[in-house]
Amino acid sequence: MDLQLKGKTALVTGSTAGIGLAIAERLAVEGAEVIVTGRAQDKLDAAAAKVGATRAVLADAGTAEGCDTLIAAVPAVDILVNNLGIYEAKPFVDITDADWFRFFEINVMSGIRLSRHYFPKMLEANWGRVIFIASESAQLIPAEMVHYGMTKTAQLAISRGLAEQTRGTGVTVNTVQPGPTRSEGIVEFIRSTVSNKDAPEAEREAEFFEKLRPLSLIRRLIEAEEVAAMTAFLASPLAAVTNGAAIRVEGGMVPTIA
Repeated sequence: MDLQLKGKTALVTGSTAGIGLAIAERLAVEGAEVIVTGRAQDKLDAAAAKVGATRAVLADAGTAEGCDTLIAAVPAVDILVNNLGIYEAKPFVDITDADWFRFFEINVMSGIRLSRHYFPKMLEANWGRVIFIASESAQLIPAEMVHYGMTKTAQLAISRGLAEQTRGTGVTVNTVQPGPTRSEGIVEFIRSTVSNKDAPEAEREAEFFEKLRPLSLIRRLIEAEEVAAMTAFLASPLAAVTNGAAIRVEGGMVPTIA
């Protein structure tokens, strides 16, 4: 299927690893001119080479200064994928004020700051795509990381609010909700939550889904490429009638039909 992305420019935050890198790769394969960004030069260079990125910008989008650097380097884009995010397991009573503010700053404000710049330009051009990469945790708030879940729910609200401003235009704003997705970080996260941290990886993964994510229908980690496929479609002209939506790519974990 031709997603008709040739000639479109796409900025993907947090694109040096994991879901962000997979999204950048898929958009590039589909013909988009992709800008990758990250905080570490070595990882950024490796990602740019793997993606075949048009540009690579060294900037920390989790800070106001980093967003300013990105915007100065890339004044306009057709597609903005707000993927940058962090997570950790931590008991609620141990989550400090600093933790709450740090998670909000990185997971929420990064997307707000970039959207505040690029979204109006898309409306002026009468075409554009803003996509927030949230999580099933936006609806199934995980007891072991309430602060993370809070930021994902916030992304749903922001996305829908922006979508309300696109009426009658060629701009769409949507959210993608992945479930637990395979990466170096999730493997270590799962290790931190299971009873036997030295068990084989397959056993740790099985215990994680049995005890902490029992609603999963696929009972496995999602591959980053599977999330990227849905994101690329939403970024394309073919998804013109999908707007203001929270699209689940979470293996059937959310037990509602709404």
